Amino acid sequence: MFDRVSGMNVLLDEVPVPAEQFSRAPRYLSVALTNACELQCAYCYAPKHAAALGMERVLAWAVELDAAGCLGVGFGGGEPTAYRRFAQLCSNIAQSTSMAVTFTTHGQRLTPELVESLRGAVHFVRLSVDGIGATYERLRGRPFAAVVQAAGLLGSLAPFGINAVINADTVGELDDLAEFADKVGASELLLLPEQPTAATLGISDAEAQRLVEWAATARTGVRLAISRTGLEAALPTAEAIPGEHPLDAHMHVDATGVLRPHAYAPTGLSVEGSIMEAVQALREAR
Repeated sequence: MFDRVSGMNVLLDEVPVPAEQFSRAPRYLSVALTNACELQCAYCYAPKHAAALGMERVLAWAVELDAAGCLGVGFGGGEPTAYRRFAQLCSNIAQSTSMAVTFTTHGQRLTPELVESLRGAVHFVRLSVDGIGATYERLRGRPFAAVVQAAGLLGSLAPFGINAVINADTVGELDDLAEFADKVGASELLLLPEQPTAATLGISDAEAQRLVEWAATARTGVRLAISRTGLEAALPTAEAIPGEHPLDAHMHVDATGVLRPHAYAPTGLSVEGSIMEAVQALREAR
């Protein structure tokens, strides 16, 4: 049972269900609508070549996924608010499906007008905040005041969380990030250990250990979460469905239409027509 507005979900795990009755779709699909983004973060893992998905194609995928039991679709990039007709796409999916619609944003493009156009069409938002104050401004090249303003706008739109890439620059500001997330009314602080890219080596072992130790002992006013990068195994994380295969929980489509196990995966399968056919093919290839 799932309510997309409140986010409330209940799993009756004492009720045995035959495998053939399981939903065919992953519980959640993330979609990179576009590779476009005006920021130049050195640790960004998103592809840098120009690409964007057609709106009608994404809408057709959403309808198909909804019929197959998917609970939510999340838009990213690049920067999803740079996508042409972004608000219209979110509205169409909210009206055509029962899925939750979410997106991840750097917040620099948010305006009262854009937020108003998304009202009723978006059910959760993630705001990327890597570091506080001067650290954020050095890493992202934008004023920290703008991200504070973005948090205020999102608070009037839907429940939202804070995302933070954790690396040598930000691991020392974990307390400040948690305090900021609590202060602006975020419901969650999602920790993203930096991944290796062509320009960076990713989080070091020493920094990863600092992150694990902090998360294991922190007493915060906001819920903590961590991405599936291996470090979650060292923390007391809760599994949504014990024993669930990662491909049953989540898959990712990049801005060229390639379905991948997750956004960091180097390879995947091109979605030529039916996305559920691609989902099944990806599972069979695992």
